[in-house]
Amino acid sequence: MYEELLKRIQRLEYHHRLLLQFVDENRAPFTRLIVEKKLDEEEVKRFQGLCDSMNNKMEEQKAEGFLYFYPLFQEFTSRLNPKLEAKETVIACLKEKIFPDLMEEFSKYVGD
Repeated sequence: MYEELLKRIQRLEYHHRLLLQFVDENRAPFTRLIVEKKLDEEEVKRFQGLCDSMNNKMEEQKAEGFLYFYPLFQEFTSRLNPKLEAKETVIACLKEKIFPDLMEEFSKYVGD
């Protein structure tokens, strides 16, 4: 029983690696990042909630006349899932047009 489960898991992981080769990094870089970093559905939902929250805060701050959003970026990085790195996440989201205004602002702080 245990050996059979282990074999099935190993086969699924192998198929996972094979299928990952078909995800075009240029067309769906964030989707690929989700798979590479093995994020589950709940983790992706939390990421989307984080971005939604950060986007709302940025819009509120813009309305108040803020022009500098580094503190918001710091909050984003501190709350980002530890499986993700800020720079690769921001770049992937920009390419896939996920929260584009927010990620465009955050791209100023991720470095080269």
